Amino acid sequence: MSLIQYLARIQFGVGARATLAAEAEEAGIQRPLVISDPGLAGSGLLDTALASFDGRALPRFVDVPGNPPERVVHAALRVYRDRGCDGIVAVGGGSVLDTAKAVALLAEQGGRLEDYMARTGGSSRIRRIAPVVGVPTTAGTGSEIGRGAAITLDDGEKAVFLSPHLVPAAAVCDPELTIGLPPGLTAATGIDAFTHAFEAFLSSAYNPPADAIALDAIERLHRWLPRAVADGTDLQARTEVMMGATEAAMTTWKGLGATHALSMPFDDLGLHHGTLVGVLLPHTIDYLRDAAPADRLDRVARALSSTPDSLADDLARFTRSLRLPAGLAAMGVPEDFLDRAAEIAAGTAFNQTVPRPLSAAEYRALAGAAFA
Repeated sequence: MSLIQYLARIQFGVGARATLAAEAEEAGIQRPLVISDPGLAGSGLLDTALASFDGRALPRFVDVPGNPPERVVHAALRVYRDRGCDGIVAVGGGSVLDTAKAVALLAEQGGRLEDYMARTGGSSRIRRIAPVVGVPTTAGTGSEIGRGAAITLDDGEKAVFLSPHLVPAAAVCDPELTIGLPPGLTAATGIDAFTHAFEAFLSSAYNPPADAIALDAIERLHRWLPRAVADGTDLQARTEVMMGATEAAMTTWKGLGATHALSMPFDDLGLHHGTLVGVLLPHTIDYLRDAAPADRLDRVARALSSTPDSLADDLARFTRSLRLPAGLAAMGVPEDFLDRAAEIAAGTAFNQTVPRPLSAAEYRALAGAAFA
């Protein structure tokens, strides 16, 4: 039996930010806490996103860093409770959106974040969250419509949380809010979305609607992401990439794969998640040739005008066109960390939805291939 579920209400398109206040009201939010990051707050982009509130003074928590730690969740939760908030408007990238979901979960259910980890069966304990409206300013994680979140716990573990109840009440996706995104971040977030669709299509879960969406996302991002990286003011490219990222998020209900499993321990080094998956993805193809059904690998290769035999080289060429680093060493990963990373990867929730689970030894080999 398969769970096939699509829940999010999405306002999509140039100027969609004008609907934000109405979407918050539709979600039942009367006293929102705005969660964002320092860069967006300082650049004025946050005010642009919130313009539909007509100057209303809203409490804000704008201290979310990349790879958000548990302490930031608790700091935002204190503001939420102190200001009597009843929902969240999250404006930013995946880190902001994931933080908002974690705050909304603890605000509604209480307890400890570690109680809700997917790895230890915590998904079944997630029953409700405070309403969240997500406004992405990157086109990558798709957390604004996704069922997942990732937070680094106080003990150092990058914890993954998965539940249909974590899907925000609404998403407001306005490509104009991504215009100022630098080329490197455009590439890193976009390749993360591409990898979502790529790995979800090859996941062992049965979900034909997600498969169809994944193939469109793969083709769309392959065509338009290089153009958005080359010219960040190209609104058509920005729109197509945001749609690709939105589609890719719809596919992640199937689960992800080896690239995301192996990226998790490296995230803890403070490295950008999207860049990591882009560097790792081409090196997973040898494993996929053995593990994935041949017809599925053929279909995903054809979506990229490639073949299963040339797919690794073609993916490497694609990531080079986005100016991603050549390997893990170029990102500053110490070689003596690879053994520990492989052990962690084998135990992640993502290793449960791959075509065939990998051992720690296999992850070590994959990490070694991506190191140079």
